[in-house]
Amino acid sequence: MKDASRQRKREHLDVALNNDLEFDGVATGLDDYWFVHQALPEVDLVSIDVSTSLLGKTLQAPLLISPMVGGIEASSRINRNLAQTAQTLGVAMGVGSQRCAIEEPELAYTYEVRDIAPDILLFANLGAVQLNYGYDVSECQRAVDMIGADGLVLHLNPLQEALQEGGDTRFAGILGRIKDICHGLKVPVIVKEVGYGISENAARRLAEAGVSGIDVAGAGGTTWSEMERHRANSRRAESIAAAFRSWGIPTAETIQMARKGATSQLVVASGGIRSGVDVAKAIALGADVAGIAMPLLTAADDSAEATIALLQQVIDELRISMFCVGASNIEALRDSPFLRKKFAWHSDVRAGHPSGDGGSDGAREWLV
Repeated sequence: MKDASRQRKREHLDVALNNDLEFDGVATGLDDYWFVHQALPEVDLVSIDVSTSLLGKTLQAPLLISPMVGGIEASSRINRNLAQTAQTLGVAMGVGSQRCAIEEPELAYTYEVRDIAPDILLFANLGAVQLNYGYDVSECQRAVDMIGADGLVLHLNPLQEALQEGGDTRFAGILGRIKDICHGLKVPVIVKEVGYGISENAARRLAEAGVSGIDVAGAGGTTWSEMERHRANSRRAESIAAAFRSWGIPTAETIQMARKGATSQLVVASGGIRSGVDVAKAIALGADVAGIAMPLLTAADDSAEATIALLQQVIDELRISMFCVGASNIEALRDSPFLRKKFAWHSDVRAGHPSGDGGSDGAREWLV
């Protein structure tokens, strides 16, 4: 079982770095929104403040390097490049699932980054389904202690497990066990999906269970069904995985669902976030911070310098987006009145009869 786990992680990393794992027919939905450009922003670009506070720590930008890798030798270098990026730019970071190192403590080094990133907001990570396979507060605390983490991510991945040969698919009763972890662990718990979104109902139940935050990981970025299709050992398994390449809640929609269901909890927007404009839209839709994974994985496989340059570009794009809507800080962006949703316009708009789901209010919004 231990060798199989290592082999799976090697295959996941190899597939991620060498294949197109984007959704087919499903976009993040962020392109369905646009900001009303403000030609008179009444703020200086140099004064735009992109910092924010998250779980008691200050971030220099509202960004999380999403959990990705660990458990194999190659992942140690990648995690350290990601951690150096987080330390340099003052953003948060999560590591990949630590199940390997719980079962084989000698693999802990592949996740350890505190020596080069002493100040970052750092998250440990375990699969929530493992709570149905014998894990409890003890294993969760071990994951946190292993890397000196500030919090724990419990990831939900039912579709991935269903498509994975020998996957862990006993999900009944997990919510109660998540509640036990929230009440028994010494650090905050965030629950995240891995790329298919979290509905309003699920967000509400998680909030009631006591989670501190929800990472929506919506559809539109990397899809694990494609990951498992590339790993499939039969045509049948490959065909089944291919059927789910368009599955999931688009990121823009799941952000809003999660915010409605979990009104007081932290909401992380992830799933296809590729630019600072995406980050700005996600925050204006209700997220607190945005998580980025695949582009940073590719950069971190190269070097810390490449990763820093890529994430700095995202921050610069975010700052310029805020400047062009007159939002001097993240709170102002979150409350921005200038985010709009696109809808179909027909020729009779000119006659004062707008069509589509916007109605007359939509026409007035267009003219803001």
